Amino acid sequence: MGSRDTRVRGLAARAGGWSARHRWAAVGIWVLFVVLAMGLGSAAGRVDVKDSDQLKGETHTAAKIIEDAGIEEPASESVLVQARGGGLKATDAEFRAAVAEVVSAVRGTGRVSDVTSPYDTKTISRDGRSALVQFDMRGDSDTAGDRVEPVLKAVEGVQKGHADTLRIEEIGGASMMKTFDDAFGDDFQKAELSAVPVALGILLIAFGALVAALLPVALAITAIMATMGLMGVVSHVMPMSDTANSVMLLVGLAVGVDYCLFYLRREREEREAGRDAQTALRIAAATSGRAIIVSGVTVCVAMAGMLFTGLAEFEAMGLASLMVVAVAMVGSVTVLPALLSLLGERVERGRIPFLHKAMRRRAARTGGESRFWSAVLKGVLARPLVSVLVAAGALLAIAAPAVGMKTQNLTLDQEFGDSLPIVQTYNRVNDAFPGGSEPAEVIVHAKDINAPEVRDALADFKARAISSGASRGPVEIKLHDAQNVAYVYVPLVGGSDLDKAGASLEKLRDEVRPATLGKVDGLQAPITGQVAGSKDFNDQLGGAVVPVFAFVVVFAFLLMLLSFRSLTIAVTSILLNLLSVGAAYGILVAVFQHGWGASLVGAEGVGAIITWLPLFLFVILFGLSMDYHVFVVSRIREARLRGRTTQDAIAHGVVTTAGVVTSAAVIMVAVFAIFGTLSMQSMKQMGVGLAAAVLIDATVIRGVLLPAVMALLGERNWYLPKWLHRLPDLTHDESPEAVLATAPREERPVGV
Repeated sequence: MGSRDTRVRGLAARAGGWSARHRWAAVGIWVLFVVLAMGLGSAAGRVDVKDSDQLKGETHTAAKIIEDAGIEEPASESVLVQARGGGLKATDAEFRAAVAEVVSAVRGTGRVSDVTSPYDTKTISRDGRSALVQFDMRGDSDTAGDRVEPVLKAVEGVQKGHADTLRIEEIGGASMMKTFDDAFGDDFQKAELSAVPVALGILLIAFGALVAALLPVALAITAIMATMGLMGVVSHVMPMSDTANSVMLLVGLAVGVDYCLFYLRREREEREAGRDAQTALRIAAATSGRAIIVSGVTVCVAMAGMLFTGLAEFEAMGLASLMVVAVAMVGSVTVLPALLSLLGERVERGRIPFLHKAMRRRAARTGGESRFWSAVLKGVLARPLVSVLVAAGALLAIAAPAVGMKTQNLTLDQEFGDSLPIVQTYNRVNDAFPGGSEPAEVIVHAKDINAPEVRDALADFKARAISSGASRGPVEIKLHDAQNVAYVYVPLVGGSDLDKAGASLEKLRDEVRPATLGKVDGLQAPITGQVAGSKDFNDQLGGAVVPVFAFVVVFAFLLMLLSFRSLTIAVTSILLNLLSVGAAYGILVAVFQHGWGASLVGAEGVGAIITWLPLFLFVILFGLSMDYHVFVVSRIREARLRGRTTQDAIAHGVVTTAGVVTSAAVIMVAVFAIFGTLSMQSMKQMGVGLAAAVLIDATVIRGVLLPAVMALLGERNWYLPKWLHRLPDLTHDESPEAVLATAPREERPVGV
């Protein structure tokens, strides 16, 4: 074995050894890489995902027609004029006067165009108590929220004159954009910014020294900075997005800090065991460094699963996450050893006296092992079958609610609650004009939009949309003669109830359109809008579940098989990870769908899980769970290679890694929990799901189930059928003795 290891030293050990010997070169190369990546990214600029690339299907076709025609659709706004109580009707003089005042006030701002009266457009509710004044904002629709305030104030002015008898409220793309930016605009940014000091604070407690705590955070931040630059370059091939940027930051901080933590803790442990700094660094490189590479590659594979969804937003998130994990992994096994070699004992500078002394006393008393987990392990290993049954039974019970999971794109009131006045306005508009706040949009493109057969088909479509029961009207048609395009706005029966609105959409697509517009040769009429986009997204996401699931599971299995050369380890790794993900799903459904404990996280009345979250969580959690699993199993395997029995190796591996796994998990849970405090329910669901899963994974899975299962299996943990012996051997003897035996002679300590 010794001669084999001399020829084939581990990649992490070689990288760490080179970096430690050429420390200034390693640090310089890393700094140059980060600066170059940022510079190239800044020069290239970031290309964001276009509306036409967001989805496939009819939504994509509609967006492509609009894009090719060069039509800039303005932000549309409406003012609801509604009688309070059962008094006024739209035909009454005071009601008419109020409508006229609204029309005059919004026109007077000079910020709007195409102002229409409800008496001209027939946008009056069936009960005659509500009416809509409609108009468009001038300028770019993406920035309309910045220009809508004078219009909102003008409408408020009219409301003051009729406060006792009428409700006069504005709603639309621009006003919602401004309201949510004012209420929640800084929410996400504050969460991102607070994640760094939270991680730093936990690391200070974990290490008891400022320099040691700063290293992981600094490396994670530089990895994130480099990835931001690379995203700009890569976006010219695969467009990126703000969401991808936020997910990249979240994942980058989590794995970047984790990887450094694993490395630093092992280096410190070896020094406390009496090794000199150089030897401790070599052992950390060969052991924790190898675990980081195996874990990093596995996480990258999991993130790559998002590329199989066919959804541009998911593909952007997957590629951005993959890149930041790869960069953090490379930095951890290259520049970190160089920095540790440069700092030497100075890594302990900035000690927090009482913390550092307490840690020293605890390490001297326990030999670096966790007393809590030692006690837990003693019971687990004494009764492994009971431990498996109890722990697995508990997790299956937690996962059980996931069987009835209901997914949907959240409506406005589900996403933000009804505390904001504009959400209440949204509900009132939908009650008075079902589907009016988010109508279906039929984008009609013909060779000649004014041809008689096209005009007749449009009129027929308008009539049948109402007679079929898909809409109660009014159906509005807006022509763009120069581009031969027509927009047909159809309020859907069902309004904000997406199930009922979806049934109305199917009537339009499957019955009304073929019988009218579908009879004109060469005419395109894709139907888009919020409800259509939600349906197309769900259909596409549903088709991606099986390929993504299969890709992630199969490749993770193969990586574990090759890295540990054990069929048993590979199978149990996959099963335990699936159990962890299932438990996270169960918690999400229990809290956000059934409302159990929802008040604790401010999630009352949501009633569903946002559509994209289950697949997103599966990919992210499957990748992140491998962090701890690979680290713990690597330590168990190392102890086994040093001659311990499997039972002793399990106990040693779990208790010696318990401290670092706990610290890493606390950081992840704290960072993810920050996102659980955000106002948007989608972000809240993501934060709670991730935090719960990591907590379960680091405690029940790694502390109880993994050692119990391995104890039951005994020597079968290392089983590899003879017919699999031909597989590439990615293992190497990673025990400290083997590391020292393979060191260049001039680097070996005396006596080795």
